[in-house]
Amino acid sequence: MNFLAHIYLSGNDRDVILGNFIADSIRGKKYQKYPKDIQRGILLHRAIDTFTDAHPTVRQSTKRLHKNYSHYSGVIVDIFYDHFLAKNWLDYSDIPLEDFTNDFYDLLEDKFDILPVNIKRFMPYMISDNWLLSYAQVEGIARVLNGMNRRTKNRSRMNFAVIELEEFYVEFESEFRSFFSELITYSKDKLKSL
Repeated sequence: MNFLAHIYLSGNDRDVILGNFIADSIRGKKYQKYPKDIQRGILLHRAIDTFTDAHPTVRQSTKRLHKNYSHYSGVIVDIFYDHFLAKNWLDYSDIPLEDFTNDFYDLLEDKFDILPVNIKRFMPYMISDNWLLSYAQVEGIARVLNGMNRRTKNRSRMNFAVIELEEFYVEFESEFRSFFSELITYSKDKLKSL
């Protein structure tokens, strides 16, 4: 899953949310230097990624992209799924997406001092371009894919994946909905056990 899903699946604890968000920047056991609830968020993120990568519905989505994008297919599906979460946000939350994202950006600003360096670098762009809210539009996803492609020095060709998103839109959305309901249950149970 990508940023929006990880944040959403963290529940209401601000430190768990922060830990889940920064988890990809924390290697190995380095998470242990953080406060307990941030550690829980990091471990939740890792569990979500493991569950997601092994899930047959997600594999069905990635298989559709594998011919053109090889090992980048999983990253692309994560981004697609964030689109469907943002687009259908009110099916999953009573808080409007704009309010939810603004609260999250406030959290990042409040906790700026403990953010990993790479997140401190991209955070201003994330907030000024309102990445999370932009996910609700296909144009926003196209911008994300363009940015990801640039980061791979144009090797991934992810910027073209919006073509498959539009061509197989109904299939990807159906797979997202089916999978995400399971992921919500899994994440709630996992968080309780951490």
